[in-house]
Amino acid sequence: MTDRLIAHLDMDAFYASVELLRYPELRGAPVVIGGGSRHQPEETVDPVTGAAVRRFTRLSEYTGRGVATTATYEARALGVHSAMGLMKAARLAPDAWLLPTDFDTYRQYSRRFKAAVREIAPQVEESGIDEIYIDLTDVGLPPAVSARIETPAAASERARRVARAIKDAVRAATRLSCSIGVTPNKLLSKIASELDKPDGLTVLTAADVPARIWPLPARKINGVGPKTAARLEALGIATIGDLARADPAWLIDEFGSSRGAWMHEAANGRDDRSVVTASEPVTISRETTFERDLSAQRDRAELSAIFTELCEELAGDLQRKGYVGRTIGLKVRYSNFKIVTRDRTIPKPTHDAIEIRRVAGECLKRVPLELRIRLLGVRISGLCRPEDVASSALSVAEPRSEPSLFDE
Repeated sequence: MTDRLIAHLDMDAFYASVELLRYPELRGAPVVIGGGSRHQPEETVDPVTGAAVRRFTRLSEYTGRGVATTATYEARALGVHSAMGLMKAARLAPDAWLLPTDFDTYRQYSRRFKAAVREIAPQVEESGIDEIYIDLTDVGLPPAVSARIETPAAASERARRVARAIKDAVRAATRLSCSIGVTPNKLLSKIASELDKPDGLTVLTAADVPARIWPLPARKINGVGPKTAARLEALGIATIGDLARADPAWLIDEFGSSRGAWMHEAANGRDDRSVVTASEPVTISRETTFERDLSAQRDRAELSAIFTELCEELAGDLQRKGYVGRTIGLKVRYSNFKIVTRDRTIPKPTHDAIEIRRVAGECLKRVPLELRIRLLGVRISGLCRPEDVASSALSVAEPRSEPSLFDE
């Protein structure tokens, strides 16, 4: 490891926290953000007192195919999480309140907190609408803070004080809390920012990795998804420490030269990536490899559910990262490992799950489905920021769209 100081800042339950500024009476209650504008709170007048009151929608009242964008920590404690179908969430937390998403407002708050950070630390890499990486290596303390320090602080103490100043600046600019992890690299900082949520501040050095990082589940490494984590566990690798102590050659045999080597490096806390201040993604994608090869004829219901989930997850990624896109694509890998891709470009950019599924479904109609399917994926490119596109120019599908071949 080097003596870099890299921070990862993650806003706490960002969308939900913004909504609670607007509806403070819901603080402390389970709240789920998702669904359409029909769930907008209704302003009414109390017939007895004449006071203005708001009526909110209970999650148990929801019907439809929408997914949760995020949830307050009280709702998360009941099992609700982002990208979960709202009907499933309603079974877990029927008394939770449901609020519609308001991405225009979330983007405004996103710009505010990022501007506040750049006033202190200009080297910022945007990782999404609610999270950023910050290079603190050469950042000094703000004058108002450094004036109170009589002797030079050690690197880790300086990092802690700078991170505290950033947290204070974000709160002053937005009235919202964030959690920050500061470590020698991006990979560790991403993990560290989650250790003490909400409103956390965690500073780790290389020496802290065995005690603080290794006991965590392997899936806490950004890039180790549920399927890889399950495969690792089946191989006897449950924690990051297990992965760090594994034989690199064995990992390469099991997962391939690139991925196996990367997992061993990551588990040992090694990551040389720099904070990139001016890059834009070319494409965003979601895909899944099935436990068994699926037939488009006999496993149609299962494929349809997976297809819908992938499109919803892709839409969620776009919304969290603050992008819309125009070219929607489909990827199919058959049981014989042959890969087929299809794309379609639409007139207006979108981050709408139903629209993505509709267009991906049209691509699916151009794909042979006689062979069993091993992998299914959806992607979107031609990305841009929603604020660069008028709201009226965004593409949103009607609630009922044409069925895909998996649905017929």
